[in-house]
Amino acid sequence: MPTQPDVDSLARAVLLGAFALSAVFGAIVHRTNFCTMGAIADMVTMGNATRLRQWALAVGVAIIGFGALAAGGWVQAADSLYATPRWMWLSALVGGALFGIGMVLASGCGSKTLIRLGAGNLKALVVFVVMALAAYATMRGITAVLRGRTVDQVFVNFNEPATVGHLAAAAAGWPVSTALLGAALLVGLPLTAWALAGRGFITGNNLLAGLGVGGVIVVMWWLSGHVGHLAEHPETLEAVYLATRSGRMEAMTFTGPLAHTIDWVMFFSDSNQRLSLGVASVAGVAVGAGLHALLTGQFRWEGFRTTEDLANHLIGATLMGVGGVTALGCTIGQGLSGVSNLSLTSFTAVAGIAAGAVAALKYQMWRLERAA
Repeated sequence: MPTQPDVDSLARAVLLGAFALSAVFGAIVHRTNFCTMGAIADMVTMGNATRLRQWALAVGVAIIGFGALAAGGWVQAADSLYATPRWMWLSALVGGALFGIGMVLASGCGSKTLIRLGAGNLKALVVFVVMALAAYATMRGITAVLRGRTVDQVFVNFNEPATVGHLAAAAAGWPVSTALLGAALLVGLPLTAWALAGRGFITGNNLLAGLGVGGVIVVMWWLSGHVGHLAEHPETLEAVYLATRSGRMEAMTFTGPLAHTIDWVMFFSDSNQRLSLGVASVAGVAVGAGLHALLTGQFRWEGFRTTEDLANHLIGATLMGVGGVTALGCTIGQGLSGVSNLSLTSFTAVAGIAAGAVAALKYQMWRLERAA
């Protein structure tokens, strides 16, 4: 059995690993302009699917990678943050739609906000703070009460985790590992094939975006679910996932961690404060993007142009904070980490995010047409 110093050293290794992986993620996203909102905007406004194919490739890699980790016994899929028996379909749809609208108004989701912040965008700093406060209020404050009394009351309960793999195993009587890998291949391979089949898609930049982002998600699952897993903690004698806020296996997500970052900074001297994988990820993404921006001469200070620009970002940040917590994740948390688990709630959240983003983009286009 490991001793407490061993556990502390392992937790630090997990945190350092999460920071390093997130810095790589930040540099890749800044270099390739990988962006879920941008992918939707490109399709709606120009019919260009290049960034959508980047996203599909990243999702396909993440799904296949997670399925392989689970089938090989390197991680316990049922211990994932997204593998709960509840399909929170209404929370995911409503929260996702709010998040999708918000990310259009705020010029990007939570991860994109960190990328822009690292590259010198002061508008992103405002979005960071407002989104974090709105998220905290929706986890523990006034909007948390509203969420708990409304959309969170509507769900479907299963006897096993609400993921495609687990449900298929239960329905068909297959071994769980076989079902998890089979479902991952069934969903992940077509997404990967569709992405790579795009005319002119196979370039260094696009492959780096898809393979790089998807690969980071997979390695983060391995870091949290394998390196950071203790079957028996020396103090509690219970299984534990080190450096996580939820106590479950986690990968990259940014809505809740933005709030946790504010909390950690404000109450740093509190002995009960513990640095978490999510907070390390927030810092890593901003640092990775900032270093890449500096090394490539792309670092630029940028502020708000008009009062309307400020208002849009404030409203968008608030909607993302509320929506991201309500949907149990953001474009990265649900759209990559959650979908890599083939979680029903994650698929529903992605649908809500896409619908909200399309509606907001259509509204912006309508306003521009009227102004012309």
